[in-house]
This record gives sequence, structure tokens and C-alpha cells, in this order.
Amino acid sequence: MSNQWFLKGLKKGIVTEKFPKYDPEKPPIRPSILKGTSNFECPVGALNENKWNPNKCIFCDRCSSDMHFTGNQKLFKINRKISTFKHSLYIYIIDSGTCGACNIEFLNIFSPQYDANRYGIFLTNTPRNADVLLIMGVESERMKPILELTYEAIPEPKQIIQVGTCAISGGIIGSKISFLKPDALIFGCPPSPYTILEALIELKGDKP
Repeated sequence: MSNQWFLKGLKKGIVTEKFPKYDPEKPPIRPSILKGTSNFECPVGALNENKWNPNKCIFCDRCSSDMHFTGNQKLFKINRKISTFKHSLYIYIIDSGTCGACNIEFLNIFSPQYDANRYGIFLTNTPRNADVLLIMGVESERMKPILELTYEAIPEPKQIIQVGTCAISGGIIGSKISFLKPDALIFGCPPSPYTILEALIELKGDKP
């Protein structure tokens, strides 16, 4: 099987996208930045006084008669950068309760199509070697002490990233992660690999 993969790679050439140095080749329409105004009564409260709130949006498309998706993948907010991580960033993941969609999209950034490793972004299987605690899913009483212990185990300096609507606002299934202050928010239900990769690169303070 490994020989077949190698020969296929030689035949097809480079398959990794040039994003984010260049625009995405095939960006998804949803999720993406939403534009327009609407009086639609959003079931998750993502529309307030005609303004869109990406923290709560589950990108269900019910307001599409007035609003439209732009295809813009810059669905993230960086609150704090640490220059120490410019050359490499090691991430430890905790799923505190999700449907699994955010996990799939996040892991996709390490596939040949996106190849996050080329930007010095890596996964680690222990918080002792991590720079970042990346949280997906809603807050729960049973997971709260686990998150706290994990965060304490990560050496300084360290950062917290909340990925997906569930972690940021609770989504439609629970409550947001409220007891740890995030350094970055990555919006989406789930966010696309384009959004996740660009957010991580910007968090590092690196240039694509």
C-alpha cells in the first residue's frame, strides 16, 4: 500500500494547496462570513438587532432570504499572540462534548491537502509538551476538572483556543466553556479547515 501511495504521488505531483498564501481553491459557502441584515428570529440568537453574531451562529441557512454567505473563511478572532510560538506550535486537543464534526475538520488540516506541519503546527499526545490547549465542545461538570488539570499541566507560556460554536457559546446542545479565558476563537459549526489553519498561523504570528 505504501508503494502505491508513493507512486501515485509521483504521478499526480504536489497536491497540497498554496493556501493561505493564495486564496482557497474550493472554499465552502457554509460556513463563511455572513453579510446583510434580517429581522428573522434566529433559533440560536445569532441575529440581534439586525446584526450577525458569529459566536452563536450554527450556519443553518434559515436566514438566507435576507442574509448571504460570502465564502470568506476568516471566521476567527485572535485575542492574544505569543511570539515564542512563531517557529512551532504544539497543540493538545480535548473534546469536552461535541457531535464530532469539529474534530474531523480540525484533523483535516494535517492531511496532504492542507499540510499544517509545513507551518510548524503539530499535535502532541501529552499536555506536558503542549503550547496550546485546544477545546471543542460544550462545558459540563464532569469535564470541567479535567480541563482545569490539563491546562495546569501545560507549561508557561501557554494559550487556549476554543473551536466551534459549542465551545464558544454552547450551540444548541449545552453551555459555553466559561471558566478558561480563550486566546483565540475559531467560529463555525463546524469551522472549515481553511479557517482553522489560517487562525493557527495568525496565532503563531507567522507569515504564510
